[in-house]
Amino acid sequence: MSAISTETGNSSPLGATMSKRGVNFSLYAKSATGVELTLFDEVDAFEPSRTIALDPGRHRTYHYWHCFVPGIVAGQLYGYRVRGPWDPARGQRFDASKILLDPYGKAVAVPAGYRREEAARHGTAVTAPMKSVVSERRGYDWEGDRPLNRPFSQTLIYEMHVRGFTRHPSSGLPEAKRGTYAGLIDKIPYLQSLGITAVELLPVFHFDSQDAPPGRSNYWGYAPISFFAPHGAYSSRRDPLGPLDEFRDMVKALHRAGIEIILDVVFNHTAEGDQHGPTLSLRGLANDVYYLLEADRARYANYSGTGNTLNAGHPVVRQLIRDSLRYWVREMHVDGFRFDLASILGRDSSGRPLPDPPLLLDIEADPVLAGTKLIAEPWDAGGLYQVGSFVGDAWKEWNGLFRDDVRSFFRGDDGSVGRFASRMLGSPDVYSHEHREPEQSINFVTCHDGFTLNDLVSYSRKNNWDNGENNRDGNDDNRSWNFGVEGPSDDTQVERLRNRQVKNLLTATLLALGVPMIAMGDEVRRSQKGNNNAYCQDELSWFDWGLLERHGDVRRFLSLLASQRMPRDSDAEALRLTLDEVLTRRKLVWHGVETGRPDWSEHSHSLALETGVDGHGPYYFAMFNAYHQPLTFQLPPQPDGPWRRWIDTALASPDDIAEPGQAPEVAGTIYRVAEHSVAVLIAG
Repeated sequence: MSAISTETGNSSPLGATMSKRGVNFSLYAKSATGVELTLFDEVDAFEPSRTIALDPGRHRTYHYWHCFVPGIVAGQLYGYRVRGPWDPARGQRFDASKILLDPYGKAVAVPAGYRREEAARHGTAVTAPMKSVVSERRGYDWEGDRPLNRPFSQTLIYEMHVRGFTRHPSSGLPEAKRGTYAGLIDKIPYLQSLGITAVELLPVFHFDSQDAPPGRSNYWGYAPISFFAPHGAYSSRRDPLGPLDEFRDMVKALHRAGIEIILDVVFNHTAEGDQHGPTLSLRGLANDVYYLLEADRARYANYSGTGNTLNAGHPVVRQLIRDSLRYWVREMHVDGFRFDLASILGRDSSGRPLPDPPLLLDIEADPVLAGTKLIAEPWDAGGLYQVGSFVGDAWKEWNGLFRDDVRSFFRGDDGSVGRFASRMLGSPDVYSHEHREPEQSINFVTCHDGFTLNDLVSYSRKNNWDNGENNRDGNDDNRSWNFGVEGPSDDTQVERLRNRQVKNLLTATLLALGVPMIAMGDEVRRSQKGNNNAYCQDELSWFDWGLLERHGDVRRFLSLLASQRMPRDSDAEALRLTLDEVLTRRKLVWHGVETGRPDWSEHSHSLALETGVDGHGPYYFAMFNAYHQPLTFQLPPQPDGPWRRWIDTALASPDDIAEPGQAPEVAGTIYRVAEHSVAVLIAG
């Protein structure tokens, strides 16, 4: 280990910034008494090859430690040792035995021998520490690529997992590409065939896969250790900087295919966990700044349900988050972000919800992020539930009420028909007061968190025993129904009803006003064997490509449904019409089995909707029967020609949904809708 000459450097920009002469390093460590920059030659190295002790007189400006090192090039591995008081009672947890990641590092190298439990022992060096990697800012040829800026009104979101999408042997990809960004590129034609316009990737910020129960791995990725680095294990390239370019290759390929990329971002907590967790980065730099602490400063506030909560109201943390978002937009060309547990970001330093949270308003007003899709999961694990009341004018919201009420209606729950009707119209009971566009509501029935669509119709109880938590984890309010048999069934009648129910739920999701989102593999009835909290289940969650043949009818149904969705008014987007204005312009008439007589009673399980816009395409008559017997609906008269059958989920493929221009004419003035099914007619 040898010393090296350095220059003073600058406090800005933060992170490792390359120039022709070398690299400027800058780090925020407010209460630190000493900082060492450590340089490594190998990913698996335990000891640094060079250590640079920063002189507080030369290399510190206010709370920022910095230096310039000549001759450093891209690919250099580095980390920090930071000295300071170990005083948990005052919120300070410095540990100079640890090599810490740079919060602004653009890549992370993980040694094969990294052990999370070592990083959790105070005063004990980690045998194989993770390292940050110096990267060039502008070394990639984007070939003119730009974010697509597709309007939300033309968006269909496919929530997916990079590894799970192609890791299964049935993907047909070479072993090296399975579960990688490169593997996703090879499957873009499949996404196009579904009619997908945006992929929403489960977390790709580099995360600690060992943040999981013993013997399991963190599959979902909600355990970030870097807000700038793409997850290295998702790259087919083994060099430390390979993940950056492979991620960019994926973005560029998706854009060429007309598909946007939205990142599920986790700014509410980190993988450092609670007071028993590891010291990887922020905890060892400025624990009392980066995290919300309880009155007992040795303990962490836990509004995330995962052990800690980032102090998003602090100016330094706010800057870190904004800088991260700008980086992913400017340098990685992503189109949008879905914010995990976004309500946490509106809490102050004591955990109280703020009426005008600075960070959320800063993000919305940031000119770099103008036009970027912003989607909030408008709740947190601390009890905040802000569906319909999330702050700002640009944020769209995951509508958990849509999920719950659509599930309840099709399960046949009493008292659900009125709420179902509201969800189909963009949830005016939730959103009208905000005078926002219909696309404020992100409509989904399933997502990564909960049952898959197949399991929603196959299990009445969660089956999370393999998670190692005695089936206590996961949501108990699933509103699922197994049609009389728990789990897989060889009963043809049960299977027929389940397949029908899957199509019912897809139909409601794509036809409702708002932005539809479906979860990876729901189009081929992917199963997790009833596990509704598969965060630590790797292989169980993979997309089995053999299901394309077994459930090809569902895939075809979704593809045609996506290609022929009821269009928004052609000028509604340009006019920026609010939900109320869209509903006013559109003909909307509710019916029951008799025209003009909808049944809103407690025990009603059926409804029909006639809708269309004069001069803007066809009229639709949608009949929803969640009753256990067939129902015959009267058809309203149509002056522009006969009704034609577009969808009938009770019919076998290919009659379940018509190809464009091939919808057969419906004779007579009534239509029989089978039990647990949906039929949609078109005219004009």
